[in-house]
Amino acid sequence: MIVDITGTVLLPGNSGKDCLGNGKHKDNNGNPIELCCDECDYMLCCIETHSDEACKICEDKYCPRSPNLKLP
Repeated sequence: MIVDITGTVLLPGNSGKDCLGNGKHKDNNGNPIELCCDECDYMLCCIETHSDEACKICEDKYCPRSPNLKLP
């Protein structure tokens, strides 16, 4: 799991549609969750030019979309 410094769980890929840090989601109190993309190390995985094929060869063992996911 990737957690932003604000505590937001990030899910890169899929053009950022599934990520809680994409600026379109609210927390449990109904407050908007701030956009986390600027500081995100995985932002490149969310741009339109990123392909699903690139995810298949990802070597980041902690990325939640990686087929090589290894949890500690």
